[in-house]
Amino acid sequence: MAWSTRELAELAGTTVKTVRHYHRIGLLDEPERRPNGYKRYGVAHLVRLLRIRRLADLGVPLSDIPAMEDPRNAEETLRALDSELKASIERQQRMREEVRLILSGRSLPDLPPGFDGDVAGMSELQRSWLMIYSQVLDEHAIAALMRPAEPFPPQTEFEALPADADDATRQRLAETFAPLVRRQFAENPDLAGVASSEALATPVVLHALVELYNPAQLDVLRRLNEMLGL
Repeated sequence: MAWSTRELAELAGTTVKTVRHYHRIGLLDEPERRPNGYKRYGVAHLVRLLRIRRLADLGVPLSDIPAMEDPRNAEETLRALDSELKASIERQQRMREEVRLILSGRSLPDLPPGFDGDVAGMSELQRSWLMIYSQVLDEHAIAALMRPAEPFPPQTEFEALPADADDATRQRLAETFAPLVRRQFAENPDLAGVASSEALATPVVLHALVELYNPAQLDVLRRLNEMLGL
């Protein structure tokens, strides 16, 4: 029994282009040719092609297939593949959980991974800071920041504070924030550690402060830090 390239490809459930590619990279031996010049594939070629497809379907790179002839290499390759598949599945499960949180309204695409809370009351500024912090703080600190907390009533006024706000308004806002922040630190001690973290003095955070806040807002934050002893 002999088959043409097209017939072999159909038997193996693949394409003529794939068969020719396997020839080019040395995975599949070239067959003998008929007197008319057409290739004659036999059972050995079919078995080899099916084996290549089986390994490729398992995720074995084509470049690793020749080494699979040695049982010791085969086991090592498959164990490495198993580890990669395990990591890939875990990553996809995390991705699916993130998508679920976004679809359920518990997170947003512009919030760090793992956020699960009330996004309705979060301003764009708050979301921006969480994204920035996720790049400079460790996982423990980020978890503390993302822990659910009561919103600060003066937050809206602070975010709308004009750059030319008078001194009395700045002082009032700082004094309003101070007890609220102290209470939050008491309820979530990890936040106090985050607030005094050296990571918040990195160039990216300092640059973000200047970009995201106007002079009056920065002054309120300075006064607040002095009141809190930070």
